Amino acid sequence: MEKKLRWGVLSTANIGIKKVLPAMQHGRYTTVDAIASRDLAKAKEAAAKLGIPRAYGSYEELLADPKIDAIYNPLPNQMHVPWTAKAAEAGKHVLCEKPISLTVAEAKSLLAVRARSGVKIGEAFMIRSYSQWLRVGELLRAGRIGQLRSVAGFFSYFNDDPGNIRNHVESGGGALLDIGCYCIQAARYGFGQEPKRVVGLIDRDPKMKIDRLTSAMLDFDGGQAIFTCSTQLVPYQKVQFFGTRGRIEIEIPFNAPKDRPTRILIDETGELFGSGIIIEEFSTADQYTMQGDAFSRAILEGGEVPVPLEEAIANMAVIEAIFRSGESGRWEKPQV
Repeated sequence: MEKKLRWGVLSTANIGIKKVLPAMQHGRYTTVDAIASRDLAKAKEAAAKLGIPRAYGSYEELLADPKIDAIYNPLPNQMHVPWTAKAAEAGKHVLCEKPISLTVAEAKSLLAVRARSGVKIGEAFMIRSYSQWLRVGELLRAGRIGQLRSVAGFFSYFNDDPGNIRNHVESGGGALLDIGCYCIQAARYGFGQEPKRVVGLIDRDPKMKIDRLTSAMLDFDGGQAIFTCSTQLVPYQKVQFFGTRGRIEIEIPFNAPKDRPTRILIDETGELFGSGIIIEEFSTADQYTMQGDAFSRAILEGGEVPVPLEEAIANMAVIEAIFRSGESGRWEKPQV
């Protein structure tokens, strides 16, 4: 029988209950054995709904459970670092939802925690474990489209509800931290390097103060990346990689469906009507299942998790620099 990592979950957050936990329950290397909430009734309700064996009325109780190997942390953004640190100090490996922190300094504080505890800590960018993204990485490294020179991304949805936590500045709400981080991840993944400097344009909601529309340009040694993200536009997402000989497009890059195959488009002809496009299709799969399995397998086999702390810190450095640029109106250098 395959050995599995035993997971506990901090909070009954929607992303966990609706997406991540049901997916992890189908994992080859994962079991979800406990869930905690500050409200025991909520924890019991979620446990009953999902068939999770144990429910706790405090996060501390879950962290004290000796039958839990790893913690999934989907708490509000401002609670990511404190509870990731507590979980690690309790000897649990941690997969923390993105963004792992609100600042570079916060994220870097986890390096010492990891060193002391000896556990692995990773950021939950599920795209980094998903088949279509892994394939794009293979194609880029193999030079399928020549030399990569440009990455272009777009990610948006519409949510202007003042009561929604994604619209609370103090909770790390707003477009850049919530979804722009994916576009940054895509650019860094594509080029396989860090940007030297970035520039950003930020439009803030006059009442909620969150960034509702942010665009940025990232300057790499190998080329350039551009992206726009918004929490108050028509829902849309796309990522394209442009090389000297061709182009790769990920059809649905971030919210990949789990009920149908996904596709990437490879264009090596430049024919504007698309007649030369080659389509690669990937079997129906759940990217959250793949994320849980990739993290768990790294623990069980002694490998590196898909997005370790160093990667999380580098992504946060770009986010911080874009925010600084939005204020200064100048190019800013990411600082880790």
